[in-house]
Amino acid sequence: MTSNAELVKVRYDFEYGPSGRWNHTSQRRASLSEIDWPHVVIAEFCAEHGIVLLADEVYQTNVYADGAEFVSAKKVALDLGLNNLQLVSFHSTSKGLVGECGRRGGYMELHHVDPYVKSQLYKLASSELCSGVVGQIMTSLMVRPPSPGDESYDLFQEETTQIFEGLKERSQKLVEGLNSIPGITCVPAEGAMYAFPKVEVPEKAIEKAKELGTTPDNLYALSLLEHTGICVVPARYVKTSYGQSVHGIIGDDASA
Repeated sequence: MTSNAELVKVRYDFEYGPSGRWNHTSQRRASLSEIDWPHVVIAEFCAEHGIVLLADEVYQTNVYADGAEFVSAKKVALDLGLNNLQLVSFHSTSKGLVGECGRRGGYMELHHVDPYVKSQLYKLASSELCSGVVGQIMTSLMVRPPSPGDESYDLFQEETTQIFEGLKERSQKLVEGLNSIPGITCVPAEGAMYAFPKVEVPEKAIEKAKELGTTPDNLYALSLLEHTGICVVPARYVKTSYGQSVHGIIGDDASA
């Protein structure tokens, strides 16, 4: 049976094309750039197959690449005229530039979701204890930050700029450090708080994994733990975070 992920891949191959150019088959896409193709393919796929799209948009303020900007799933849906797309968007104070993991707060927006489903979610939320006051305050400050002219605006801008530039620097240092390791390559992190390195597993290691009845990623993870004490989760993709201090993550030497 073909999985949804495989169907999305087929859709991507058709839309994006082997030449690396986006096939503009709809006038509705005129307001969207080729950079937005993942949003478009997924949104249209979910709309066509009646799948509820859950959009995790907690890193919308963490965009580091020059000329890049955050594009919400709701904007894509509206620009494409996907009136039948059921969309739930999430945002949190625990991520992004706010990054207050100890002061939990956040919200979700339901777009084109059935009124009955909305009522049941509201009933579920109402039956539970009220969220913490501090979390509510943090969420309010996140969605309505100080405005120009407010007493705290200058300090707010100064602190958020420092946090943003610090995260951007860490992302660059992490990518440089990963690229300095033989057998590992990593593209620049354009946003969020993660880098996704590619690990080249030697052919002999792949053969050894088959002999042991395991997968190459599992063999790599176990070998890394045994030889270095570093614990990673076996997976077909690797991600690493740079949310710590720039010194704590890879030290002053980017190759450490």
